[in-house]
Amino acid sequence: MNRVYILAFLIALLASFLLTPYVKKLAFKIGALDRPNKRKVHHKVMPRLGGLAIYCGFLLSVLCTMHISRDVLGLLLGGTVIMIVGVIDDKYQLPAKVKLLGQILAACVLVLFDIKIEWLNNPWGGYFYLEYFSIPLTIFWVISFTNVVNLIDGLDGLVAGVSAIASITVILVAVQQGVFPVAILTAALAGGIIGFIRYNFNPASIFMGDTGSMFIGYMLAAISIFGAVKSAATIALIVPAVALGLPIMDTAFAILRRYTNGRPIFQPDKGHLHHRLLAMGMSQRQAVLFMYAISATLSVAAVVLTEVDGYFAAVVIAIIVTCVAIGAKKIGILNDR
Repeated sequence: MNRVYILAFLIALLASFLLTPYVKKLAFKIGALDRPNKRKVHHKVMPRLGGLAIYCGFLLSVLCTMHISRDVLGLLLGGTVIMIVGVIDDKYQLPAKVKLLGQILAACVLVLFDIKIEWLNNPWGGYFYLEYFSIPLTIFWVISFTNVVNLIDGLDGLVAGVSAIASITVILVAVQQGVFPVAILTAALAGGIIGFIRYNFNPASIFMGDTGSMFIGYMLAAISIFGAVKSAATIALIVPAVALGLPIMDTAFAILRRYTNGRPIFQPDKGHLHHRLLAMGMSQRQAVLFMYAISATLSVAAVVLTEVDGYFAAVVIAIIVTCVAIGAKKIGILNDR
């Protein structure tokens, strides 16, 4: 099994790469299209639904390389639910509340299959058992990941690249710790994403849509919980959270910005990091590559966290948060737009 994750990556990559042109045709056929407006940076009608190719590549890879145990089946069913919600949203533009209900339903699938956060490591030894808080925390964790990935989907290749970097980080840590089921699942996800990037990097010919961004966020959250159960270590939750630090912090700043300016927190604006980088004069490619570099730096920090004790890890996280806060203030990410 210790080499199967490479095969899983290659199968998903090839399947996603080959299927994307057909998904593009399907998007035009059913009208799953993204039309430009004053908030968006593209200037022509673009097909959505690209995430369907990522999903199909992931599913095929997992079916070919893993024993489908009860918990793996739960991951696949939950991923299928969120994919269906994404497809419907890409076609019909679901209201935020309806989309949230779909995300809750997908998270509940994991709970039904006993994939949930039941305890956390105590830095002074032992565990904190969550008991009644286990299910609410699991649902919150999954919905949070699903939405933070979805909310940074604003530039060609941005979500795909940032998510691929985060996924590769999880693979490296899982292999290092010998948790190969996690490595295989994440490799299948990474392969699907990277196979799709060829069509999504600037200038993109197709967007992944909510089908892709929600599926990727959901699967990273689900795999992190699955990993925590398999490895009996909270670090399985921390690594993807730090690796996805860029979209998580961008979302946090967006909520704070909208709240302090008296605007609904779910109302879209042009204050996200990628909008600010474009306003500073960067091209789309430059902004995306800059954000890739930030994600790679955070991913290195995530790997470092697996090698140090809890106290030093807390210091590393505090330094990261401080640097990000200073940078955010300098580029005006908290200003109303």
